Amino acid sequence: MNEQPTPQQVRRALARVERGARLDPAEATVLLAASGEDLQRLCTAAARVRDAGLEAAGRAGVVTYSPKVFIPVTRLCRDRCHYCTFVETPGQAAREGRAPYLSPDEILAIASQGAAMGCLEALFTLGDRPEDRWPEARAWLDEQGYDSTLAYVRAMAVRVLEETGLLPHLNPGVMSWEEMNRLKPVSPSMGMMLETTSRRLFETKGEAHFGSPDKDPAVRLRVLEDAGRLSIPFTTGLLVGIGETLEERADTIFALRGSATAYGAIQEVIVQNFRAKPDTAMRHADDLGLDEYLAAIAVTRLVLGPRARVQAPPNLTDLAECHALLGAGIDDWGGVSPLTPDHVNPERPWPSVERLREISAEAGFELAARLTVHPEYVRASLAGDAAWIDPRVRSHVAALATPEGLARPGVRPEGLAWQEPDGGLESTGRTDLFAAIDAEGPGGGRTEDRRSDFAEVYGDWESVGAAATITGAPAVLHSEGREALAAAEADPGNLSDEHALTLMTAEGPLLEQVCRLADDLRREVVGDDVTYVVNRNINFTNVCYVGCRFCAFAQRKTDADAYTLSMDEVADRAAEAWDLGATEVCMQGGIDPDLPASAYFDLATAVKQRVPEMHVHAFSPMEVVNGTARTGLSVEDFLIKARESGLGSLPGTAAEILDDEVRWVLTKGKLPARTWIDIVSTAHRIGLPTTSTMMYGHVDNPRHWVGHLRVLSRMQDEALEHGAARFTEFVPLPFVHTSAPIYLAGVARPGPTMRDNLAVHAMARILLHGRIDNIQTSWVKLGVEGTRAMLRAGANDLGGTLMEETISRMAGSEHGSAKTVAELVDIGAGIDRPVRERTTLYAAR
Repeated sequence: MNEQPTPQQVRRALARVERGARLDPAEATVLLAASGEDLQRLCTAAARVRDAGLEAAGRAGVVTYSPKVFIPVTRLCRDRCHYCTFVETPGQAAREGRAPYLSPDEILAIASQGAAMGCLEALFTLGDRPEDRWPEARAWLDEQGYDSTLAYVRAMAVRVLEETGLLPHLNPGVMSWEEMNRLKPVSPSMGMMLETTSRRLFETKGEAHFGSPDKDPAVRLRVLEDAGRLSIPFTTGLLVGIGETLEERADTIFALRGSATAYGAIQEVIVQNFRAKPDTAMRHADDLGLDEYLAAIAVTRLVLGPRARVQAPPNLTDLAECHALLGAGIDDWGGVSPLTPDHVNPERPWPSVERLREISAEAGFELAARLTVHPEYVRASLAGDAAWIDPRVRSHVAALATPEGLARPGVRPEGLAWQEPDGGLESTGRTDLFAAIDAEGPGGGRTEDRRSDFAEVYGDWESVGAAATITGAPAVLHSEGREALAAAEADPGNLSDEHALTLMTAEGPLLEQVCRLADDLRREVVGDDVTYVVNRNINFTNVCYVGCRFCAFAQRKTDADAYTLSMDEVADRAAEAWDLGATEVCMQGGIDPDLPASAYFDLATAVKQRVPEMHVHAFSPMEVVNGTARTGLSVEDFLIKARESGLGSLPGTAAEILDDEVRWVLTKGKLPARTWIDIVSTAHRIGLPTTSTMMYGHVDNPRHWVGHLRVLSRMQDEALEHGAARFTEFVPLPFVHTSAPIYLAGVARPGPTMRDNLAVHAMARILLHGRIDNIQTSWVKLGVEGTRAMLRAGANDLGGTLMEETISRMAGSEHGSAKTVAELVDIGAGIDRPVRERTTLYAAR
């Protein structure tokens, strides 16, 4: 609708609102044009909805604000919004004597002063990815040792937490799923204004967002979705009056409602009015009129409903008119600072808290301070819900909060140590296992001796890459090796860490004895048969937006090589495999944000309907995370539904190394170790067996390998103790470096050596003795002769015929993507071992 709504249309819509009817977009568009008496009626209806929401929240008549400091980490940005005066160029900064970024000392000085004045929030604001546009930004980050602006923001958030106690609220613009996942542990809340869903303003030359890649509405809506999937309390909103039509304004409000309804993560919606600024492309545009602004606030309140928190910045409206904002349905004034200006709108000073309290009181409200994260999420966290606030910052929030989730009156923040949580995912009830992982260090969480400035170098490729070159550990003395070997012979599955590391780093004659022991244990446990399964790998999509640094398989949807198979194509491949003798299909794919919510269930069903006898071995723990996010199901419920759809077992891929320090370098925070453990353990608990894997030879070292095997041992012990399903096999996966980004960046090693391969396979047999009987070796990654060597060092299984194996091939594997049964038999014949077919779960065929 491009024409101005008629008074009759407005009044018909008003009548529906006053009867309590839910608005549709057309009615909302009409009401955005309300004025005069109609506007008064609209605001009255919106205020009534607001009041009901406050009463339901247990704070009737209370409006909130956040005492904060405003930390402009950098004013550089790759966008060119036509109304912005916050952003500057490197030249402007240099002329005024400023570096491209605030230094750590400058950031801490602002935060410390704010804490002394009673502030509780540190609002980090900055331009979008300035290093992508400005060489000066990239040079500064490189000089300081950070690979991105967001890595610097993360490090500074930790320092603010530890040294001042202020709660960081991160507002760095567009972020990816993995970036938000990485930032969540250092910030109880984050934010990004949606502003508008108008593609016209983004795509049309001369309009407000033209030439600003991060203002693509689809991109910004994806950020809101990802924040919801990650359960991040998120602040967003609309910017009103930048050239959008009433229809576009209504569409933006409904998009916000859609995200809030889907995930519950939008903690507040800001309705911000446009103010023209000198020296901008829109300097001659009119400011948004008060009536139009009030209508936008009221419609936002009515569309979002009583549970929403709706904010209007008090400095962008004349103080004499601020009472009208309350009358239109807001319940929050946002952040107000006694120290720092609004750097985005420096011409509009903050009102004092005293004046804001008076304005609120005149409208019949009490003003209360809140934290950067809104009370509902604070209360949930204090009640033990770990989803919304990461355990690593929960103590910082709790130190400042009342039981109702507001700020404690008169509280002054104090720095608290930031560290990995002691327990893990408390909701799983598996704190005993996680505590053991934390205590031993290499397999899981933070250790006691971790440096206090750990966050500043966490994920630093140079630092970790340098450490990763030290793979051999200390030289092993003859007496130490003899003692460790004797311990392994006496009780192989229960070696001390010291003895395990001694043998994992063995060379020469000692390594030969380790391999001999492993081969003897293999013969004792499973005999001389070399096993294999006839299977087909179906990589049903290569579209992925996670961005693992070791992966050359993943494509963006717009890439020429991107593909997603249809359900019929997947079923056809399964049927073809069955006709060729396969008993298993192994299905894994990229993390495609556009997969339908039911996609994983539909894939399993498609195969089982076409080939009922086929075993479906599918969906890595990372895919389970994606599936739970898309369906809203818990991990347990998702896996139960997948099993009911035909899933027979889970591949234990996405494990890489079960140590978060290594995982961050490899995967940009794709899947924390604890999440992998929780998903696999849940699968076992509900009766779904899984495999287990370890990808090694990149930025890891033998201590990580021992730690990883310890985690698997504990998980298998727990499964055996409770009579649950369990790991069927362990698969060591040598890192294929050829096309891996982490290797091309000069960080990772060029894969493991033959010594490493022998040590890992042999020690897996020894350390997993009595727990996991089957050690698989990967002919895809090692080739025929390498595979034979591993079969003489404790391995007993060749995996599958595959028929296709895209992931390793794309990474640069030179050993093919399929083998015939005859070729697998020939591998065993070369070392005088019989070869026999098995099922997925190791029954004879």
